[in-house]
Amino acid sequence: MSAFRRSGIAPRLRPRAPLVGMALAVGAVLSVVGLVAAPPESTPLVFVAHVDGMIHPVSAEFMMASIDRADAAGAALLIFTLETPGGLVDSTRAIVTRMLASRTPIAVFVGPSGARAASAGFLITLAADVAAMAPGTHIGAAHPVAGQGEQMDETMSKKAASDVAAFARTLATGRGRNVELSEQAVRESRAFTETEALSATPPLVDLIATNVPDLIRRLDGRVVKRFDGASITLHTAGARTESIDMTFRQRVLGTLAHPNIAYILLSLGVLGLTIELWSPGAVLPGVVGGICLLLAFFTFQVLPVNYAGVLLILFGLILLVIEVKVTSYGVLATGGIISLLLGSMILIDAPTPELRVSLGLIVPVVLGMSAIVVFLVRLAVASQRRKPVTGAAGMVGERGIVLTPVPAGGEGRVAMHGEIWTARSAGALAAGEAVRVVSVEGLTATVRRDSTSQET
Repeated sequence: MSAFRRSGIAPRLRPRAPLVGMALAVGAVLSVVGLVAAPPESTPLVFVAHVDGMIHPVSAEFMMASIDRADAAGAALLIFTLETPGGLVDSTRAIVTRMLASRTPIAVFVGPSGARAASAGFLITLAADVAAMAPGTHIGAAHPVAGQGEQMDETMSKKAASDVAAFARTLATGRGRNVELSEQAVRESRAFTETEALSATPPLVDLIATNVPDLIRRLDGRVVKRFDGASITLHTAGARTESIDMTFRQRVLGTLAHPNIAYILLSLGVLGLTIELWSPGAVLPGVVGGICLLLAFFTFQVLPVNYAGVLLILFGLILLVIEVKVTSYGVLATGGIISLLLGSMILIDAPTPELRVSLGLIVPVVLGMSAIVVFLVRLAVASQRRKPVTGAAGMVGERGIVLTPVPAGGEGRVAMHGEIWTARSAGALAAGEAVRVVSVEGLTATVRRDSTSQET
């Protein structure tokens, strides 16, 4: 031991024993606290995401992000509460593709009572591992239509219907649902109540539930067949549920991604910048117009915009401006209004009325914009025709009084405009005579006798 003391080893070993003991004690305490605070691993986790509105890129982004989050958390189930009149086919296919590849079982619940899952919503419901409906809901009516809802020609209609019908058959077959009714929903625009969908053989949906908690309770122990053929048993008893909400960006985009709002933003943006160009320095119209225009273009990234409609709107405004400067007896103005009207009607290229600009909004906006543009251009033209009141040009036509005689071809003094000017005249002028300015060159004014003054 003395050798260790002499070498200095013992003094270095002694302080470590208390530290090791303290570390072990702290670790034991943390382990106990962790066991107490951590939820039991057997508690299943169920995510719930609400989708209310049109199916477009924003809702598609939200649904796919919800699936990613559920997969990352190892959730037992992901429930989409769905309430939609339909939407875009491209967004629907993106959602369905991600649903089919999900590791987490997905249930689509058409609810609450009174809701519907039409068109695109019907296809999303078909693609779910579990399809459920609330009392008083309906699904179906998935026949494709053209961008503006008009009747397509026979060949295009058959192609579109066959494409979507094949998609519906694929989903129904993979999920073991009624293939015939799925095809009829597309080709014949059939819709089904919750009772009709459940009582069909085989059914279109798996069960009817009053609300999300009731659905979670009913799904406990249910064997679900995945799209790849594998089977999984759902364990949802005592599950803790977490709601998935849209991000701030998605909420803003979802709010702005309404066709009527996008159209109003575009109209205000164009009008604000037009006013700023006619009245440079006003600032406020330019700032408001620029912000509205940027928001409109931001929204156009989400909505299916027909840029021919945007060009028609701009062309209509140009025609209205030209009408004031060119005598066309109303032809240009009429063409401008028609161009604005047609451009507004085809601005949003969407298959459902909910995704198109309302005609009740288009007419007053077009008439209002036309009236404002014509009024502003007329003001601009009137200001250009107004007589100048400043500078040398503003002196022409001013009256004055001769102070000193002005010989013919010579110069004299004339009081005018509150000032004394050097003036010249073609004819002789006597002191006290009234004169008018003909022109101004430098500091010398050319005047003539004011005949109107002599007549009075």
